[in-house]
Amino acid sequence: MQGDRSNVLSKTTALICIVLGIVLAGAGSWLAILGGSGFYVICGLALLVTGLLFWRGRREALWLYAAIAAGTLLWSVMEAGFDFWALAPRGDVVLSLGLWLLLPFVSGALRPVSVWNRVPLLVVILAGVGVYGYALTQDPQDMAGALPRAQVAYNGVALPGETSPVPAQDWPAYGRTQAGDRYSPLNQITTGNVSQLKVAWMFRTHDLRGPDDPVETTDEATPIKVGNKLYLCSPHQWVFALDAATGKQIWRFDPKLLVNPTFQHLTCRGVSYAATPPLVTESAENTAGVPSSQCAERIFLPTNDGRLIALDASTGKVCPAFGHNGEVDLTDGMPMRTLGFYEPTSPPVITDKLVIISAAVTDNYSTHEPSGVIRAYDLYNGTLVWAFDPGNPDPNQLPSQTHLFTPNSPNSWIVSAYDAKLNQIYIPTGVATPDIWGGKRTDLQERYASGILALDASTGRKVWFYQTVHHDLWDMDVPAQPSLIDFKREDGTVVPALYAPAKTGNIFVLDRRNGQLLVPAPEQAVPQGAAQGDHVSPTQPFSQLTFRPKTKLTDKDMWGATMLDQLVCRIMFKKLRYEGPFTPPSVQGTLVFPGNLGMFEWGGLAVDPVRQVAFANPIAIPFVSRLVPRSTDNQVIPPMGHDIAAAGGENGLQPQFGTPFGVELNAFLSPLGIPCKQPGWGYVAGVDLKTNTILWQHRNGTTRDSSPLPFGFKVGIPSLGGPIITAGGVAFLTSTADYYIRAYDVTDGKMLWQDRLPAGGQSTPMTYEANGRQYVVTVDGGHGSFGTKEGDYIVAYALPDAARK
Repeated sequence: MQGDRSNVLSKTTALICIVLGIVLAGAGSWLAILGGSGFYVICGLALLVTGLLFWRGRREALWLYAAIAAGTLLWSVMEAGFDFWALAPRGDVVLSLGLWLLLPFVSGALRPVSVWNRVPLLVVILAGVGVYGYALTQDPQDMAGALPRAQVAYNGVALPGETSPVPAQDWPAYGRTQAGDRYSPLNQITTGNVSQLKVAWMFRTHDLRGPDDPVETTDEATPIKVGNKLYLCSPHQWVFALDAATGKQIWRFDPKLLVNPTFQHLTCRGVSYAATPPLVTESAENTAGVPSSQCAERIFLPTNDGRLIALDASTGKVCPAFGHNGEVDLTDGMPMRTLGFYEPTSPPVITDKLVIISAAVTDNYSTHEPSGVIRAYDLYNGTLVWAFDPGNPDPNQLPSQTHLFTPNSPNSWIVSAYDAKLNQIYIPTGVATPDIWGGKRTDLQERYASGILALDASTGRKVWFYQTVHHDLWDMDVPAQPSLIDFKREDGTVVPALYAPAKTGNIFVLDRRNGQLLVPAPEQAVPQGAAQGDHVSPTQPFSQLTFRPKTKLTDKDMWGATMLDQLVCRIMFKKLRYEGPFTPPSVQGTLVFPGNLGMFEWGGLAVDPVRQVAFANPIAIPFVSRLVPRSTDNQVIPPMGHDIAAAGGENGLQPQFGTPFGVELNAFLSPLGIPCKQPGWGYVAGVDLKTNTILWQHRNGTTRDSSPLPFGFKVGIPSLGGPIITAGGVAFLTSTADYYIRAYDVTDGKMLWQDRLPAGGQSTPMTYEANGRQYVVTVDGGHGSFGTKEGDYIVAYALPDAARK
């Protein structure tokens, strides 16, 4: 009976080897024909022979398999070095099958019988265990280093861009200040005690995704804190005022948002605060006709259905004299006013007299969409004061009965930065949609696309513009609020600088007075050969301060859970067009890396203006864009009328009406749904702003919530959201695809503490002080298209009393 069992197992093993060999040899031949590695062909043929020898009961099967395992191990190290996560898929199938072959009841039927038949394979397996064990102790992608410590302490003076100090205990704007630094001078929480943080309070908004909401329903809000109140918004743009010390609700406002599943976004990243003391007049009322006791402090709420609402910060009631009964219709003056095409998702900039707002415009739907115009409204009465319409010959022309804003003007969908001393607003701009084919864009539409636009905040007149991508065909816009810092040169002079992280991984460093580069960004030649009817810029700017990949991807960089799906990814890679960054979109399909999410997204940088350092969380996920030719009987222009609807999500097939091509956009994933590029996919990094060098970088995040197995492998995973930095030397970050808030030592990037979140934390946290206690707050509601768990949680952390003494 034992012999019969051994024979059955031997025959079964033989069939496994034969089938695996045929698959590897066949698919490997395809890869070799495409110009990839020939290893899979050799390995597959050897496995096929091994299976035949097993079928015949020959001991040479074990010897040949030992040679296969040894060759695989050697090839793996030659391709991947000692990066464990790069090694794993190359050898997991071969070494696991080798362990199976060593079992006596599997190979016992081989003749002649001898224990020495297994020795060569055993030696190779032990060598493999040693190699993989050693690789677990190494991380070739890790860069150890240390940032300089502060030479001076924050002493309450105004920070870059401020005309007066922001109270240290408050967080009154999206980035704490409108300089976009995301820095707090609080230092109660330090590197020495941060590990003792505990949940202080939790609040639930009860705002969850409904059946009529789009997939891209996201909770990306960063609360603001002024005085004793915390203000925040939820995905349906409900606004909450909470007691900062207890988290108890003070008031709630519901704007009665109009929404449907075709919206590309259902997102509110935050609200803006303005102190609006009454303007003295003979009637003791302000110019808006509001009694002096009302709306002395205001919360400004942008809504995804195209409104800007002013609320009394004390009561949550609308300020009736602002616009029409408390709101301004942002679709006024638009060339089309269809619900869902114009979506303000980010908080506006506030000056002493104006509220300045821009918005997202539906991507990749058609060549006739709303304008990306930037507009400034009077803080008190909501009157339109100025406009900047990037696609108009006269960008400052206001709408009238005979003039509407320009269709498809480049838009700005994220928060802008503001320097009150220079009275300049710095606007990160996108591309004139459709994004992936630009043959019909006008010179005017390209003039202010994909760059940083500096305007005089009082008049809206252009001060300067710097373009980060020419003729953008990859949606490589500037996705984050720029960070303002006073750049200290070695000779002691101070230059007011702007740091603009771009999707390309470049960080452009500019003099914010005139837009001149402070860190070189030379133009370099890029791949050519645009799709029919389009063109490609011959060069693009490449900043010398950058996280972009140093080398092009090759099929060696492809990954999988096993050797088999890694092989499929290598074939998929070889079939795509890819010649490095800025490879043009194609009908063949183009690999876009950095991908459409970019290496930087809307979270931006966290900058310590005292230490002159920055904390970043770059990501690295390739995308595929495939142009889909429009057949002759398809509509070139979408149907216009009451039945037109927005385009829905940003992934999958996008129509691009008015162009010869639709486009299919997706992350570059294996058949198992995991990234085809080997990890890491997400990092934390430290930048010395005095020398503009990256001094440390570490993988960040685990597979805990994105793997079918509940294991938290630290491979470095993508994040959506941004970090904050504190004077206590601690940085905080949520935003990863696993559900954690983490604290890091700013100096070297070492993780000091983490806590499990109740849902995905795709937001940027904030910190403040109330009643002498420092809190760290995170909004955890998940992200639809990112695939994280949805929720409605606001979680506040603080130190126990004993730890604060």
